[in-house]
Amino acid sequence: MDRHLRPVALFPADGSTGVNPDTPLKLTFGSAPAAGRSGTIRIYDAADGRLVDTLDLAIPAGPEAPTPSPGADYTPVPYPYAPGRPTNRDTRPGTPSGGAEPAPGAYQLTIIGGFTDGFHFRPVTVRGNTATLHPHHDLLEYGRTYYVEIDPGVLVVGDGAFRGISGRDGWRFMTRSAPPSLASGSLTVSADGAGDFTTVQGAVDFIPDSHPGRVTVFIRKGRYEEIVYFRNKNDITLLGEDRDGVVVAYENSEVFNPHPPNLKTNEVAGTFPSRRAVFAADHCRGIHLANLTIENTAYGQAEGLLLNGAEFVVRNVTVVGSGDALQVNGSAYFADSRIVGDGDTILGRGPAFFTNCELNSYGHYMWVRNPRENHGNVFVNCLFKTRGDGRTVLARNPRNGGKTYPYSEAVLIDCRLSGIDPAGWGDIGGEVADIRYWEYNSRNAGDGSPVDTSRRHPASRRLILPRDAATIAEYRNPAFVLGEWILRELPGPEAPTRSGAPSRFR
Repeated sequence: MDRHLRPVALFPADGSTGVNPDTPLKLTFGSAPAAGRSGTIRIYDAADGRLVDTLDLAIPAGPEAPTPSPGADYTPVPYPYAPGRPTNRDTRPGTPSGGAEPAPGAYQLTIIGGFTDGFHFRPVTVRGNTATLHPHHDLLEYGRTYYVEIDPGVLVVGDGAFRGISGRDGWRFMTRSAPPSLASGSLTVSADGAGDFTTVQGAVDFIPDSHPGRVTVFIRKGRYEEIVYFRNKNDITLLGEDRDGVVVAYENSEVFNPHPPNLKTNEVAGTFPSRRAVFAADHCRGIHLANLTIENTAYGQAEGLLLNGAEFVVRNVTVVGSGDALQVNGSAYFADSRIVGDGDTILGRGPAFFTNCELNSYGHYMWVRNPRENHGNVFVNCLFKTRGDGRTVLARNPRNGGKTYPYSEAVLIDCRLSGIDPAGWGDIGGEVADIRYWEYNSRNAGDGSPVDTSRRHPASRRLILPRDAATIAEYRNPAFVLGEWILRELPGPEAPTRSGAPSRFR
């Protein structure tokens, strides 16, 4: 057999023991493979020959064009975040929840994080000379031996078809005898299988919804090709080993994982959850992210990070998406992070506080949707860096068809700007009395000179000293924007109080 037509390495290796049940399966060749369009991948329990999982390459991964939904509306009752986590083991993926109608079309589906409606996914992804096979979530168990069979049409390598793997002894491995302990309050994820889990999703799923105390999930350097979605989780820290070296990436979007045909998503609290992000923490509290990169490689409405809940802390994180690259629906603190998108780069209801962050966008930076009850987006000492040769605005029109957001708030304090239109803000229109599009001390990113704000939109406001000293001090204070909870999370021995005076950090 031509050496290019058979794998030169398998992961886990044939005959391996101590394999994590959440591990993806990898085949590395002497040249770049491609995913085929026929054949199946089958995983069997070696003890009794029971078929545990099947991936059929004849089934398309997901839609490739927008799915029309002219009758879609927001759910009239709050989405039911029920306790427990249904899985592919006990529930059919595609089981509707929260009043949703079944999605049209026959596509790949897997339940992630208890979301029974399911996510479209790619059973085979290719990077370089390695093909990764992604079993349905939660089907493999601890203390079992499995063997894998792969039909020839699953992969194409070079000028010929992959010859496949067959038989009980073609590719076998044994999973770990037992799950890890949570007694230490920490778990490790490692893409090479050397940690407690091989995927980020596997680690988060393992943490019970009601677990007492904070759990830290340490993620070793590697590329994690997966959609991460979890709900009903509290007090979890996802800590990467290295910001650039830990990459959670996928190609996901509103096209690939659209909202249900009868329901829109994420407009107000309690509406149907979205499935188009690479990384989503849904109905969660106290989730911390640090030292990692989250990247959505799709174009369109394609979040890198979507936060629904409260008391999120994001430090030293890069978020890459397209439209709506970052969506924040609930109190969130961002420090020393980079947000990259194509337009509406930051979306949501807030409140969100950004300090020492870089915002990089091709089109308008924000679509702010905060209600009267909470603040919107506040930026302190941040860089707004527009891509391309054109200019854009800081925030777009707060109207969305027949709906408007009359309390939209976006406040910039001591920020550096490049590629911003002289008007600064998009056409606001309608009632503007409660719009807060405010700036203080905006400077040009290149030379640090003051930005000429004389042509700013008339509904916006330039804060100046000494007239607005109290307002400026308030908006510098994350507790004023987010609430007192952030005082527990700020680093160092001292943190500001709600009034701006320092207090001992506790």
